[in-house]
Amino acid sequence: MAGITVQKPKRRKKLAEAPDSPQLALGLFKPAPAPETAKPAKASGLKRPRAGRIAEELAAFREFGEATKVLKTSFVIPGGATCETPTYVNEYWTARQRQASSLHEVSYRACFKPQLPRFFIERLTEPGEMVYDPFMGRGTTPIETALMGRVPGGNDINPLSIVMTRPRLSPPTEAGIAQRLNAIPLNDPADIPEDLLAFYHPETLRGISSLKHYIVRKRKAGSLDLLDEWIELVALNRLTGHSNGFFSVYTLPPNQAVSVASQRKINEKRKQTPPPRDIRKLILKKSRQLLGDVTTGVRNSLAAAAANAQLYTGPADATPGIRSDSVALVVTSPPFLNVVQYDVDNWLRCWFLGFESKKVKLTMPKKVEDWQAAMTPVFKELHRMLKPGGHVAFEVGEVHHGATRLEEAVLPCGLSAGLEPLLVMVNQQEFTKTANCWGVDNMDKGTNTNRIVLFRKS
Repeated sequence: MAGITVQKPKRRKKLAEAPDSPQLALGLFKPAPAPETAKPAKASGLKRPRAGRIAEELAAFREFGEATKVLKTSFVIPGGATCETPTYVNEYWTARQRQASSLHEVSYRACFKPQLPRFFIERLTEPGEMVYDPFMGRGTTPIETALMGRVPGGNDINPLSIVMTRPRLSPPTEAGIAQRLNAIPLNDPADIPEDLLAFYHPETLRGISSLKHYIVRKRKAGSLDLLDEWIELVALNRLTGHSNGFFSVYTLPPNQAVSVASQRKINEKRKQTPPPRDIRKLILKKSRQLLGDVTTGVRNSLAAAAANAQLYTGPADATPGIRSDSVALVVTSPPFLNVVQYDVDNWLRCWFLGFESKKVKLTMPKKVEDWQAAMTPVFKELHRMLKPGGHVAFEVGEVHHGATRLEEAVLPCGLSAGLEPLLVMVNQQEFTKTANCWGVDNMDKGTNTNRIVLFRKS
């Protein structure tokens, strides 16, 4: 098997085949300490290598001044065999937050930076090929795919995901947004939950609920157009936050809505009451920011990509809309061992969309073996849709304060689905300021790495 080394266990004549649902005893591999702080990042000038040379490029990479650490990741498959795959540790893309298209600047917890899918898209695909994400979240992979002239594909069981992704593939003009906003009545509320007054001034809540009523009614009628979808997206990202650019009084950053009880405590501690907000003005301001990098050329490229885009809402292990042997590359990051409670984080966004977050059956396993059992059928579905020679870049998190290395758990899952493990890539960086605002110590409790397992369909 290319990309891995198999060490046979004692008293065993041959490597046991990996069954459909592997149960993994985690290895003891730990990467070397983080390298010194990298030099300021700059755009890579490297040309896209052939897929077979990506390991050589990772090993030789010095774009930000540090030499790559070449290690091994060990993992155990049923039957007792221990396998190893090469592991490359370096800073492979910028740690800066504003080094990607403005279209990406929507808030969602546990999302990777656009530089991650771009790194693999430019090296492992050609223009016009499909790039797919079965756990698309806020839509980082599909948006970056479209910006790079590939065909975006995506899926997520959370209906919030497609609402956040699809409008940015067909961004309207600022003038069109302003005209539509002025035509939407903000004095026709669907409901005014009294509890939400912990977040909003009464008049602001009336306007938010009126916008909700307008969107829900048009969706049910099948008349929601691209302008409406854009306004819906932006409103979702202005519901709560920690500045006067949001509809709410001061609260936590916008990727998580605290409970009503928690917000009341925040208000009491800060001695604050929700001020009135101009909903139309704030939506237009955020729209202007998102459209900052959308030139005529970008708009034309997005339009071409959007015409062929395939976005779905459903389970990641059954996406019949994606044809077999049609995807060149998968770039994704799955849920991590109950670390992020998406239904809890997004309860207020779900209220605005008109559905209950608890009814969305998200994959939130707590044990490694349960997580593996959930991921293995996903890998089988990815194997089905991949072209021969296609790749899966599967980003996994550093959970339990680094005690659990999910790359060691995911390797048997891909292997049992028929994919060939090529390598593990660890992008090592300092923490971002977003985490600092949560009071997280950069070098103690935070996740400082992206850990990507790269597979190939033979």
